[in-house]
Amino acid sequence: MYSCSFWTPWIQDVFNSPRPLDFGAGILAANRRCSVVPSPRKRLGCDRALRAVLCSSPGPSLPSPLSSRYQIHTGLQHSIIRPRQPNCLPLDQVTLPQKLQEAGYSTHMVGKWHLGFYRKECLPTRRGFDTFLGSLTGNVDYYTYDNCDGPGVCGFDLHEGESVAWGLSGQYSTMLYAQRVSHILASHSPRRPLFLYVAFQAVHTPLQSPREYLYRYRTMGNVARRKYAAMVTCMDEAVRNITWALKRYGFYNNSVIIFSSDNGGQTFSGGSNWPLRGRKGTYWEGGVRGLGFVHSPLLKRKRRTSRALVHITDWYPTLVGLAGGTASAADGLDGYDVWPAISEGRASPRTEILHNIDPLYNHARHGSLEAGFGIWNTAVQAAIRVGEWKLLTGDPGYGDWIPPQTLAAFPGSWWNLERMASARQAVWLFNISADPYEREDLAGQRPDVVRALLARLVDYNRTAIPVRYPAENPRAHPDFNGGAWGPWASDEEEEEEEEEAGRARSFSRGRRKKKCKICKLRSFFRKLNTRLMSQRI
Repeated sequence: MYSCSFWTPWIQDVFNSPRPLDFGAGILAANRRCSVVPSPRKRLGCDRALRAVLCSSPGPSLPSPLSSRYQIHTGLQHSIIRPRQPNCLPLDQVTLPQKLQEAGYSTHMVGKWHLGFYRKECLPTRRGFDTFLGSLTGNVDYYTYDNCDGPGVCGFDLHEGESVAWGLSGQYSTMLYAQRVSHILASHSPRRPLFLYVAFQAVHTPLQSPREYLYRYRTMGNVARRKYAAMVTCMDEAVRNITWALKRYGFYNNSVIIFSSDNGGQTFSGGSNWPLRGRKGTYWEGGVRGLGFVHSPLLKRKRRTSRALVHITDWYPTLVGLAGGTASAADGLDGYDVWPAISEGRASPRTEILHNIDPLYNHARHGSLEAGFGIWNTAVQAAIRVGEWKLLTGDPGYGDWIPPQTLAAFPGSWWNLERMASARQAVWLFNISADPYEREDLAGQRPDVVRALLARLVDYNRTAIPVRYPAENPRAHPDFNGGAWGPWASDEEEEEEEEEAGRARSFSRGRRKKKCKICKLRSFFRKLNTRLMSQRI
């Protein structure tokens, strides 16, 4: 099977779907009530497709499909991996492509990695992919592939394998990645199982598109929306071209194509999640709910919408199962094999989702241990769904309902749109099945449910590993690497850093010094900078 995620399983190849970034629930043409632009993806054929509602995480969700672990089980529950941080997806965790390699698959990745690269052991080609073409960081120019992590800290970020791909600069990334996928298919035998992971950079900022696509939407008054629509159309054509290549080279009839976003849309940059509440980076449904589809001749029940509960951690065991392997909670995974739910319409084995627990983001003004029945500090930012209930604690993030951005002056005109009055609370409860727009808070009416879900947060938190959010390392500066982003630390240096960090923690515990006012001020601005940077994610 072949899988493209874009995934093709044996089933013969698994094509793990095109994975667009910041693709909100209000964009996909399959969701016609909220669609902004006609989608060529509809040409894939509704007779072989299934539409699904997918749940992701408000923070760094890219590790989840490749590790099948919640953020609390990767140490990445606080924020994304910054380019200068000595951090990456834990090396002791077996990734999806590594598991598929064990099953005899050829594995290829095209697109955005963003799972850390400070050591060579963190690179895609060391984590299970036979080949790689794409960027290591999270926010590059679509043509020049430059990425700046602050003033004066800029470098080139397009890599082929473990080498810098200087010669490919100037090509629009969406087109470049689609061409590479076609080349892989043309040079691979359909008799051999294949896994393709395509992580399109679109529609992440910066908003850039070839001029011919912008021209189609020249009548749109909102500039950001115009660029966004053009980028979506270009990505749609890339998906169409990849699907055509699957057919041309003999892979299609035994392929599974999964199209899934990594999180909600960024409303500051042309995205839309309306009528859902919130945006990318928040714990509201607009930040964690997305639409996707599975397209395959292998589906037993086609032409339908699935209401099964699916989380992005589920793709790992689902694809491994399609490939003839096994992956379960016994392997430390948080995902489930949801293929029977997708293909046959059976009930999903998943009954709950931990969206996240971020113990470092614990400054909600009205939260307390007392408000959490003495078992949970409601100042801690967290969200969980159990059955039809969703609970949020702490500060879930920006919580307005943001209509489609058709106004030319957007986002300055937000003040004239629907807004949520600031509430003096740190606990929210919603019946998410009956109220997906999160308009009726039931926390006051159902304290029994609140307490039960808080207890589940406590259970999950007991299994969490420590947050890994290290300080930035000046050696990561691209100037020290020939002008490009890339690995900078050796194994010996990593061990020394860990030893120094351990000594520093012991020293700090021993002295128990009170923070001075200047330290508190620095801490405040550090947190403020982190929140501002999150808008760029």
